[in-house]
Amino acid sequence: MTTLTDRYLAATLRSVPAPRREEIATELRASIEDMIEDRTAGGQETATAEREVLTELGNPAQLAARYADRRLQLIGPTYYLAWERLLKLLLSFVPALVGVVVGLVEATDGKNPGGAVGAGIAAALQVVVQIAFWVTLVFAVIERTNTALNLPEWTVDQLPEARAHRQITLTDTAATIGWLVLVIAYLPLQHLHSFVPASDGGNLPILDPALWSFWLPFLIAVLVATVGLEVAKYRAGRWTWPLVAVNAVLDLAFAVPVIGLLLTDRLLSVEFVARFEWLGQGDNLDTVATVAVVVTILIALWDMVDCVVKAYRNRH
Repeated sequence: MTTLTDRYLAATLRSVPAPRREEIATELRASIEDMIEDRTAGGQETATAEREVLTELGNPAQLAARYADRRLQLIGPTYYLAWERLLKLLLSFVPALVGVVVGLVEATDGKNPGGAVGAGIAAALQVVVQIAFWVTLVFAVIERTNTALNLPEWTVDQLPEARAHRQITLTDTAATIGWLVLVIAYLPLQHLHSFVPASDGGNLPILDPALWSFWLPFLIAVLVATVGLEVAKYRAGRWTWPLVAVNAVLDLAFAVPVIGLLLTDRLLSVEFVARFEWLGQGDNLDTVATVAVVVTILIALWDMVDCVVKAYRNRH
């Protein structure tokens, strides 16, 4: 079982330079053990002594800054860590959210669908600058005016649980969720702006509009559930057998309808097929459908096998 000391060391060492981590870990653990031993020699319980020692040492982020000789004084030492946590939290999702919304609005207003991506990126960058400026300004004013925020004191109960090596990284999760959001957004968008021009210059939907009676809403629901799965995977940090089972169900729930629609020539709109003459020549459409079915099957099988292998490695 991981002790409070182990968790405290892990929380401290994550913010110190990698070359010094082993040295600092040895020194800090020895100091903690000596302080605990001094208290237990006076008759105190070991668990109680450990909590009191770690509480006296204080927030591991502040201790790590001292070891790294890093000053917490951009806006002042009192609320630096609170400023840093809030800034990271806001920057983690607000710019991306605003960028997606602006991009979708730009793409659907009919004036400049091609510039939607650029507009979304520009809006996200502006939000980053605004958040950084205003949050920093507010905390600087609070610091200089000695305004009390009455934030709760740090306690050992705030120590994060120690985790094994992560299989699921934040970068992978963010990239996957971003891709899923784009696909979810494009499914309804392609009926208005598919970026495939018709012969008369109008919009040419790629998917059959009749699918909105059931299949497209169903596939969107599966993709939304997959976003939830990605969040659950990141929180777990690794593949577990329940996650493997859910992933398999979602893979099948998406792949089987797509394969069925491809094989029955119901996935693509009639207008889209007619727009490209070579699709109507000979068996070209059947060939394209067969290739798409094979690719869909291979992707689904690879994803299911990959997560099974990763879950198996976790247990052995």
